[in-house]
Amino acid sequence: QDFKPPAVPRPPGSSAFTPPAAFASAPSAMPRTPIVGGNWKCNPAKLADAQTLLGAWKEKAFDNSKVDVVICPTALHLPVVKADLEAMGMQACTQNISATGMGAFTGEWNVEHLKDMEIAWTLIGHSERRVKYGETDEVTATKLELCQKAGVKVIFCIGESLEERESGKTDEINKRQLTAVLPAISKWEDIVIAYEPVWAIGTGKVATPDQAQETHAAIREFLKTAVSAEVAENVRIQYGGSVTPENCAELLAKQDIDGFLVGGASLKPTFMDIITACQGA
Repeated sequence: QDFKPPAVPRPPGSSAFTPPAAFASAPSAMPRTPIVGGNWKCNPAKLADAQTLLGAWKEKAFDNSKVDVVICPTALHLPVVKADLEAMGMQACTQNISATGMGAFTGEWNVEHLKDMEIAWTLIGHSERRVKYGETDEVTATKLELCQKAGVKVIFCIGESLEERESGKTDEINKRQLTAVLPAISKWEDIVIAYEPVWAIGTGKVATPDQAQETHAAIREFLKTAVSAEVAENVRIQYGGSVTPENCAELLAKQDIDGFLVGGASLKPTFMDIITACQGA
């Protein structure tokens, strides 16, 4: 059944959604390489299912010189599937990282473990970590600082709830979540930002391409002021929120959308269609 994106109100006078023209980005001197992330979350139930999925992916090749692909399996599955991912030109990524170091921290894994296991990437700040596990802006900043020092690359997630969007606070929320970590970042080449409207994650609801572009452009404009024009122009910003093979091309056509962080659709063979769409961007 086709989903018709809901009309999302914009409060009169809200600064959260300045018309796109005001946030138009200059053409990039060096095109940003698209990046696609697949976040498996707490799926699948069996390792055999993960291996079957990778077998299906192998049937459709992609050009990893044109698109970066980063896959986030469960912590238990990751060491087993890592070699298969890398053989396909993909990179492995953890879904979380500890805000602490080595020692008496039951249930944690930290940047030293990632370096030892040659895992180059981690997610930080996913909305499910923030909402369900109480991860604060301060905690995300600590985690990101540790990753920067260790040379671990980060997909840093930001985004607003439906209530915050309807209240005209999208820009405010994104700025707050970014501002908390800016002092921790010195190596911007190791950072990717994933804008995920919380109301669109796993719901089937998708921000329209214009809504997504508008928010991505606002993020880039904020970074231009808060950091530098060079960082704003070069940092890659993914869109995440019920991305599918059917809607990805229209989203990717927007100037400030540099790829996707994909949830449920990354557990399907057709995830490769999203990747190949991005390599042609």
